Amino acid sequence: MDGLLIIDKPSGPTSHDVVARMRRVLGERRVGHTGTLDPLASGVLPLLVGRATRLARFMNTSGKAYEAVVRLGVSTDTADAEGTPIGSRFGGALPSRDHIERALDAFRGTFLQQPPAFSAKKIGGQRSYKLARDTRQLCSRGGGAPPQSRTDADAAPPDAASPRVLPTHVIVNRLELVALDNDLVTLSLDCSAGFYVRSLAHDLGQALGTGAHLAQLRRSRSGGLTLDASIPLADAEADPARAQAAIVPLAGMLPELRTVVLTPDGVRHAVQGRHLGPRDLGFGIGDSEDKSQAESPLPNPESPYVRLFDEAGALVGIARPSPPSGSLHPFVVLM
Repeated sequence: MDGLLIIDKPSGPTSHDVVARMRRVLGERRVGHTGTLDPLASGVLPLLVGRATRLARFMNTSGKAYEAVVRLGVSTDTADAEGTPIGSRFGGALPSRDHIERALDAFRGTFLQQPPAFSAKKIGGQRSYKLARDTRQLCSRGGGAPPQSRTDADAAPPDAASPRVLPTHVIVNRLELVALDNDLVTLSLDCSAGFYVRSLAHDLGQALGTGAHLAQLRRSRSGGLTLDASIPLADAEADPARAQAAIVPLAGMLPELRTVVLTPDGVRHAVQGRHLGPRDLGFGIGDSEDKSQAESPLPNPESPYVRLFDEAGALVGIARPSPPSGSLHPFVVLM
């Protein structure tokens, strides 16, 4: 049992909870997710099963799409509804739709984003959320003054020796204001991997002067994986056979990568970890089988990764070009 299973995660369980539950459903120990989806969030959670777990490094680099509901009026230390409120609740008039639209302009395109203190980012080898929890416990025991700022990064007391996660460059290709209902702002967006919608909610509240936090979040797409191809977690647990039938086989994974077919000798060389030259390669999917019309059967050496298939259509592994020769080096072998 090897491949990709797209789960429609409900709000509540952690991504690790979903993995543990699906291990029991599938009777397979080798199950992992490709990137954490917050407990509050629902939607697309890709799971890798069996040998597909070795392809995880290729699965979390594509863009994401979300539908988010932001509540104006108060910030929290986690930047979502599960956190502790920071500062006093905003008591003034809420901003108009036009005001919010203008504020959203700052969050379109490429910009630096401060990840939340409660995130999976690492600081000195430790998860940021673990350090943030320690800081919260310190404050609750009277070990520091409560934070006055609404900024996630300032959730720790000013005198606490708590390093911060560095801001990172992110990209928002689309950000739409879908609805405004009193203090609830509904957004739809397409963004790069590594983008935090919780930070967007918090930073929007800062820009508007009201404070804000993420109230609801649903991921509708992760790379090319959508809700249409997903199975709800409850359905997977109720019908294990349906869950197994929903697994995308290894050969159907990573379709965005260039593909070449190996000769029998090429397969043997790949399994041995040897560099692959023109004599090891047949033709790529969609390429002409008449190699006399091609300068070289090797794929574009500028392409970062290449899928390797045998003549029967089974995925042998993933290779990368080895400049300057342009040969292929198989560095993930699945056979």
